[in-house]
Parts: sequence; structure tokens; C-alpha cells
Amino acid sequence: MSKRNYFVLSAATVALASWIGYSFYTAYQPQPMKLQGQIESQQYSVSSKVAGRIDQVLVRKGDMVKQGELIFTIHSPEIEAKLEQARAGEKAAGALAQEAEQGARVQQIQAAKDSWQKAKAAANLMEKTYQRVNNLYNDGVVAEQKRDEAKTQWQAAQYTESAAYQMYQMAKEGARSETKLAAAEKARMAAGAVAEVEAFAADTQVKSWFNGEVSQVLLQSGELAPQGFPVVTVVDTTDSWAVLNVREDLLSHFNKGSTFNAYLPALNQTIQFEVTHIAVMGDFATWRSTDAAQGFDLRTFEVEARPIHHTEELRMGMSLVVEI
Repeated sequence: MSKRNYFVLSAATVALASWIGYSFYTAYQPQPMKLQGQIESQQYSVSSKVAGRIDQVLVRKGDMVKQGELIFTIHSPEIEAKLEQARAGEKAAGALAQEAEQGARVQQIQAAKDSWQKAKAAANLMEKTYQRVNNLYNDGVVAEQKRDEAKTQWQAAQYTESAAYQMYQMAKEGARSETKLAAAEKARMAAGAVAEVEAFAADTQVKSWFNGEVSQVLLQSGELAPQGFPVVTVVDTTDSWAVLNVREDLLSHFNKGSTFNAYLPALNQTIQFEVTHIAVMGDFATWRSTDAAQGFDLRTFEVEARPIHHTEELRMGMSLVVEI
């Protein structure tokens, strides 16, 4: 064998041995563990405080909506009827409060004054009658009984005059301050009832409280919507985060505030996340049972992480893979 062939064979043998040795070395090295999670996004349910029949749904799946944009309307004849009742009650209470504040009418005051003057004239007449009868009694012309009857009639006329005068004063003064206050508060209560029904009526025009994308439309025009039932679901695509279920023996890799890289197959890119929340209590939703003599059962903790750099392409439900 030539010297050249000898060196070639030796080099090939060394290379083969090195490859075999490296293969054995890598085969026995611990493999990186992969954790799979998914993207979650903030989701809102758009519903109404008023039960009724859906009049119009103005959005469809995939539509981008802004805060304050009209989403759907509800037709509710019951609310309209209650609003009319409340407004009528407000007008009635307001009229009573105004009446209490203004007091009696001019005609009522004049009638009370006339009644007092009439009673006063009758009292004056009965006084003169008594004086005449009393003089006759002193002269021995009439009996004492007649004088007592005249005196009694005079006193009764005085009481009648006094009562008529008090009625006249009440008509001039009007209602008591307590009555005025009660009437005013009843008017305020009626106004509050109107405001309450108007608030319910306004809620038949349901607007979005958030910016986002419509993900679901659960009811259509003509269908009945129970109170508080979600009619449209809106997802805020700008508020997304990653969720991982991590066994407690791997939890040391995900300290709050730490960062990690995750690969998203849907985007075919790697994104950096920061751990923002770790569940305060673990569970056995995903767990590994071990022999008591060798170890212990492992709990799982939910870990949330947000992307360090805003990525608009993130969508709810996307899978992600983390190697540790």
C-alpha cells in the first residue's frame, strides 16, 4: 500500500470514528423541551340592558368598529309606553307643585273674604240683639231664658266669624312650607322616573364601548334579545397576550418580568414576550403522576406574557412554541 493511500485511509478512519463519537455524544445530550401555548385577546360582549326584539344589526363579522359606533338597535313598545306614562306623571307632579307654590287663586281668596265679612256682619247683628234683650230683661219685660238664648246666639256668631276669618287668612297665605316642600320633592321624583325610563330608551340604541373587530354576531333582526344577552362580540386585536400552562418543575424559567422567545407558526416568525402574570394557584388540569418513593405529583400554573413590541398580526387562538 502506498504511503498516500495509507494517509487517506487513516484520515477516513479518524473522521468516521469522530462522527460516531459525536453522534453518541449528541444522542445522550438532554433535548430542549418545547412548550405550546396560544394567543389570547381582550374580548367584549355588546349587549343591552333592555329586553326586546332586535330591530337592526349594523355590523358583520370582520368589521372594524370604533368606540361610540352604533352596533344594533332594539324595538321595544313597552319602553315607549312607560316613557309616556312617566312624562305624564312628571307634568301632573309639576302642576301640583306649582299650585302649592302659588297658593289659592284670587277668586278663592275673595270668596273666603266675603264669607268672613258675612259672618262678621251676622256677629255684629247678634251683639246688638243681645244688648236690646238684656235691656228688656233689666226692665223686667222679658224672661232670663230669652236673654240667655240671645247671648248664646251672639257667642256662636262670634265663633263663626273667627272661623271664617281663619279660612280667609289661610287662603291668603297659601299652602304650608311643608306642603310646598313635599310637592316639590314629588316633582323631582317624577323627573327622576322620566330620566330613568329615558336611560332605558336610550339603551335601545346600542353603541360599542370599545375599538376592535367583530368576531361574532349572535342574533339577527327580528329575534328576541333577553336583557343582558350578548348580541355582538368585539375583539380588541391590539390587546393580545400569550398563555402557557407550565409545570411547576419548569416554572423557574418564567419569572415575572423575565423575557422569552416564542415561535408562531401562523406568522412564521419568532416574537419576544415578557412574563406579566403567573397564576397564584396551580391545578391538576395538566399534571404528571410520579411514584411517591421517587418524587411527587406536579401541578400546572398558567403563565401570561405580553409581546415586548406591538404586533398587529397577532390574532386570538394562534399557537406558539417555546423552547427551554
